[in-house]
Amino acid sequence: THAAAPDDRLATAVERARRATVGILAQTPEAQTSVDPSRIEIRGTGVHLRDGYIVTARHVAEREEQGRAVISEQILILTADLHELPARLTGVNTFLDLAVYRVDGDSRAGLASATPFAEKEPDPGEEVFTVGYPLGWGPAVAYGRIGNPKTFLPTVETRLLQADVSVCSGNSGGGLFNARGEMVGVVHAVIQTEQIQGERRCSRFAFAVPGVLAQRIVTALIQGTQVSFSRLGIRIANVKVGTRWRASVADASGPALAGGVQKGDLLLAIDDTEIRDAAQLKNYLIERTVPGQQVTLRVLRGDREVQLPVTLGRS
Repeated sequence: THAAAPDDRLATAVERARRATVGILAQTPEAQTSVDPSRIEIRGTGVHLRDGYIVTARHVAEREEQGRAVISEQILILTADLHELPARLTGVNTFLDLAVYRVDGDSRAGLASATPFAEKEPDPGEEVFTVGYPLGWGPAVAYGRIGNPKTFLPTVETRLLQADVSVCSGNSGGGLFNARGEMVGVVHAVIQTEQIQGERRCSRFAFAVPGVLAQRIVTALIQGTQVSFSRLGIRIANVKVGTRWRASVADASGPALAGGVQKGDLLLAIDDTEIRDAAQLKNYLIERTVPGQQVTLRVLRGDREVQLPVTLGRS
């Protein structure tokens, strides 16, 4: 026997990911009778993880109801083999814009494949691919590379993986996969730069929730629990010191106040990690701490550095 060539392994990984990818239909089971049954409209993408569980982006599962956005309790998915299956909500997490649904037991035979989360973070420059339903069409496969793995957008409370991969409206909720077909991220957003059919909906600026974080949230939702994040109790303002913008304490409460943090302190580091801005601090708390853990804040107060031990609370 001969080992599979790299191209063969990638082709196998892409095929497995393609078969694990599902389209999230625009109509719900409740509204299905009011639409043209011959028309298939796909609004987003999802991925079958295991045992009928489908992960997608929370905003893909939202619908308008009496002028406000609500999460659909039931959705319809379309598999790569064109099975249309109902799925019921397991749970959502607004922090990371994730939702988990589960296909009913009798229908799970229509799910042809599943895919695991990757255990290792992707490196900058690493080759990745995504499978999804851009503009409602697909499943389509696009290839690219990881750019900045520590990007921040105001749409979620965590860092995102930036990838140079072609995506459009409709790719949200799909998987970002490494060359082994393991999911390294869940597509969250697109910075729209290209014009399609008169609308700016496609781009090579894709952003995904890191797989290591998504797995933590998904596991908790499947187990019926909510992940607790650490609370520090600092509201940050950016101030200019010389030519550099620094993170300054605009207000301290809860754990930070109890630990001695004062308004006007310049934040230098948490433990051994430099604090550059509010997003980076928040991400450190989410990824590297748990409620009840003690951290050391290093601040600049006037012209002297102060180290403050703070016991984190629960958000």
